[in-house]
Amino acid sequence: MGCWHSSFSKDLSSDKALHHVPRSSNGTDGGVPAFSVFSLAELKASTNNFNSEFIVSESGEKAPNVVYKGRLQNRLWIAVKKFTKLAWPDPKQFADEACGVGKLSHKRVANLIGYCCDGDERLLVAEFMPNDRLTKHLFHWENQTLEWAMRLRVALYIAEALNYCSSEGRPLYHDLNAYRVLFNENGDPRLSCFGLMKNSRDGKSYSTNLAYTPPEYLRNEKVTPESVVFRFGTVLLDLLSGKHIPPGHVTLNSHLEGNFSPEEATVVRDLASRCLQYEPRERPNIKDLVTTLSPLQSKPEVAFHVMLGIPKHEEAAPTPQHPLSAMGDACLRMDLIAIHQILFSFQEWTQQMKDMLEARKRGDLAFRDKEFKTAIDCYSEACLLLTTFIDVGTMVSPTVYARRSLCYLMCDQPDAALRDAMQKQCVYPLVHSILHAGNSPFQARYAQRCSRYVD
Repeated sequence: MGCWHSSFSKDLSSDKALHHVPRSSNGTDGGVPAFSVFSLAELKASTNNFNSEFIVSESGEKAPNVVYKGRLQNRLWIAVKKFTKLAWPDPKQFADEACGVGKLSHKRVANLIGYCCDGDERLLVAEFMPNDRLTKHLFHWENQTLEWAMRLRVALYIAEALNYCSSEGRPLYHDLNAYRVLFNENGDPRLSCFGLMKNSRDGKSYSTNLAYTPPEYLRNEKVTPESVVFRFGTVLLDLLSGKHIPPGHVTLNSHLEGNFSPEEATVVRDLASRCLQYEPRERPNIKDLVTTLSPLQSKPEVAFHVMLGIPKHEEAAPTPQHPLSAMGDACLRMDLIAIHQILFSFQEWTQQMKDMLEARKRGDLAFRDKEFKTAIDCYSEACLLLTTFIDVGTMVSPTVYARRSLCYLMCDQPDAALRDAMQKQCVYPLVHSILHAGNSPFQARYAQRCSRYVD
């Protein structure tokens, strides 16, 4: 118990640093949100409780790990990958892997912006790319086929993304294929960050047909930088043929006839052949891919959305980082009726706060007397009583989570203890935003009244 407690304490001390993981700035576009730990409630709200209508995985609910689209309270669209139960039984191992990927940030990658570890739930949160995947634009297009210049641009951008990840110490990419290439709101191709992590702690790295699997992986089931290059070769063949067919059966896409350079097609075909060599040492490295594909780029003046055949994205008005609460909005509009309704509801809220404080007081007494199970019950009751108020989320004191975490620890419930410790880190910045949202004098006085209930 003492040894485990020591490592647990160390984890908590490092968890605060994980809440905002420093990113590599090489090649970033400057607009990537800070890497964060999300609560399960937050992700449930953003995906309408993981509604099936929000699924964006190619195989829908049949996929082993389902991907949902969602929208956070700050209006940011996200992609949420929900792993199967017990795919990552060790929460710290999952968090460490996620934070490793979260350090990366690049304009060629659909970047990871956070994760969630809650009970058995393991989720990754990434930037959402609204214009589908390469598989759709290449294999299932409706209005226009992907033109040759765009195919070359996609190939180069994937190579640049892999080169960046390799230069930052993440050279392994699991199951690289056309499905992993996404298009953002402007039609800009990005490589999904989800491939930088395995689907489970001990899971296999290739889920597609064996014809696309590197020969060495079939022998030892280990992903190497050379096996990533092999899979890049299969993507090049997809771009050449417009079909997902095994290597060795590739012909140029008939829809491109007369609209491509035979010399450029020969260079790409030769590069694909080198990538698909049986012996790993005979394949080019990632930098060679970038060097070979860079001179082939054409039509730099043509925008991505034109090449992709999608409408031009219009920039929306910037959203404040902390939107005004209902009270703040009512004060800004000088809406006396709305202000009166909020104040009237304050009486009911005050009673709930009194009940919550009483439950917490009983928990503090039990905690002082080392009656940890009783303290857990009282603190849990306090958390349930404190409900949402003026659209700012649940105001639960970080001290409650910290003390309940210690109680769980003393009752040999390490998973629950770690969950509360993570929640404590999530709540603290939320409380700060509650007390500083808005800038009207009325709201400032109102925040002072609320602050008496917050540690």
